[in-house]
Amino acid sequence: MNQLILASGSPRRKELLELVNIPFRVTFSEIDESKMVIKDPRQLVEQLAVMKGNELEIKQDEVILSADTVVSFEGEVLTKPQSKQHAKEMLTQLNGKKHSVYTGVMIKSRDREQVFSVKTEVSFWHVSEEEIDQYVESGDPMDKAGGYGIQSKGAFLVREIKGDYYNVVGLPVSIVVRYLRDFNIYPK
Repeated sequence: MNQLILASGSPRRKELLELVNIPFRVTFSEIDESKMVIKDPRQLVEQLAVMKGNELEIKQDEVILSADTVVSFEGEVLTKPQSKQHAKEMLTQLNGKKHSVYTGVMIKSRDREQVFSVKTEVSFWHVSEEEIDQYVESGDPMDKAGGYGIQSKGAFLVREIKGDYYNVVGLPVSIVVRYLRDFNIYPK
């Protein structure tokens, strides 16, 4: 059986793989995402996933899983906020509206590669400026695409989702499990 390498420092991706009981180890390197100029969110997350995965050397019997998640709103890609003010601006933009969450995934062994992305539509409740301020002050938005965590304190913002919940968290785990079977990796 092959060894899965998670090429991500995301605690949420780690938790999701643990949730479905897939054995893995974490190894990753930092890439400079700031130089990416791709505007299409699907192409962007797929390219970032490929870049992250290609930074690592693949040994025999290893499979690399890399991923990246962004929020797209009215043609603008929203990544992780750079400051509390930036988080507030993003959340104010999304307030009471619908946006899309894209996660790009690459699964790669020495002899094959699978790259795909998943899109989920998310609608927010309209909330007060005070509620946004309180949420931002909690610190929860700071390491999350779009400035919110559906799986944490940001859950109060979400009115409805259409698509894969876990994609919004950071990894569309049900489809990932299915693709991993092709790489001889299965839940225990």
